[in-house]
Amino acid sequence: MKIKIQILGMGCPKCNKLYENAEAAAKELGLDYEMEKISDINKISDMGVMMTPALAINGEVKFSGRVPGIESLKEILK
Repeated sequence: MKIKIQILGMGCPKCNKLYENAEAAAKELGLDYEMEKISDINKISDMGVMMTPALAINGEVKFSGRVPGIESLKEILK
């Protein structure tokens, strides 16, 4: 089953780093995934996120306000 990895943020350097780390983690795990960037502030707040960057998997927010390393992201994505 393909999972949707969503990066929520306005495109700041931290948001871009989270995107890179999440994609690297998904590739290392060999996941069937789709990456999506959400930069619309209304969509971000509708998902309950007050601090960016944030990561959601299949629409469920897993964390916000930080950029975990690749190993931490692999644990979240499993």
